[in-house]
Amino acid sequence: MGRAYSADLRGRVIDVVAGGASARGAAARFGVGAATAIVWVRRWRETGERTARRQGNPGGSKLDAHEGFLLGLIEAQRDITLEEMRARLLAERGVSAGVGTLWRFFDVRAITVKKRRATPASRSARM
Repeated sequence: MGRAYSADLRGRVIDVVAGGASARGAAARFGVGAATAIVWVRRWRETGERTARRQGNPGGSKLDAHEGFLLGLIEAQRDITLEEMRARLLAERGVSAGVGTLWRFFDVRAITVKKRRATPASRSARM
């Protein structure tokens, strides 16, 4: 993802438009895209904002509010699968979440539940 333009450049484009120039003309003058300048000017006129907004997705997960419930599921049944957790979350809390969302939720918290399959005893243990 690209970086935001500098606040100085934004301010200069907005100042030129405030002085009577068109947004397209200001964009050509300062070497930015016409659509970019139009968006800057529109936001400035509507809200007065001149600075760039934060880029990227907001942090957090929709499962943060259900952390106690999910940890309780693991506490009650150590070998519960993500699919079973997903089904219980939907049935009991009405929250729809994918298996990947659950996996990321636990990965961020460094919570792992390892399952070990029953393996046959080694030859030396059988003798």
